[in-house]
Amino acid sequence: MTTADQDGPIRVLIVDDDPMVRAGLSMILGGAGDIEIVGEAADGAEVPPLVAEHRPRVVLMDIRMPGVDGLTATEALRRTSAPPEVVVLTTFHADAQVLRALRAGAAGFLLKDIAPVDLVAAIRKVAAGEPILSPAVTRQLISHVAGRGADGGAGDRTQRARKLLARLSEREREVAMAVGQGKSNAEIGRELFMSVPTVKAHVSRILTKLDLNNRVQVALLVYDAAS
Repeated sequence: MTTADQDGPIRVLIVDDDPMVRAGLSMILGGAGDIEIVGEAADGAEVPPLVAEHRPRVVLMDIRMPGVDGLTATEALRRTSAPPEVVVLTTFHADAQVLRALRAGAAGFLLKDIAPVDLVAAIRKVAAGEPILSPAVTRQLISHVAGRGADGGAGDRTQRARKLLARLSEREREVAMAVGQGKSNAEIGRELFMSVPTVKAHVSRILTKLDLNNRVQVALLVYDAAS
């Protein structure tokens, strides 16, 4: 759940230290009838008061900024009681900071050279509670960073992940594993012979039991447990 009302246009806050990037994103998203740009920020330090004032549903967050970076701002937002969804903006396909942002609860990441139509579609997906990482991109990101050991503490994460997954029922673990493979609710339903509403209910219980924010974190947990 986000800080914004689910009715009406999708309220978006743009955070990037480059004014040209902010202008470009604002122009692209502002042309979509169901998206409203409610504010812009050039530094992560500006994000909390802007979120409190404008209650965006989605925050487009640059990962690298000279003051408070996007990772720090994302971690701060996700600790609040009803945070907006955070989408990381980056020029890198696989990067340790992006992975940390996803672990902190970001709903996904977008490359800054994304096509306008894909950007609009991604914002709509995130606002609807869906992750925007394809299975292929997820595997590339995690494997690349894990292979370099850039995120540290892999052994501890593996043990923690296995203990958390052990809290789940057998059926919930099956759903979690499918989420970790990047499958949609419909695909999970077909594979496990259950209705989409039942899949959604299982996912909701998984998030609650494991104190996670979204499906991306479930996928990362599954990956950690198998490492």
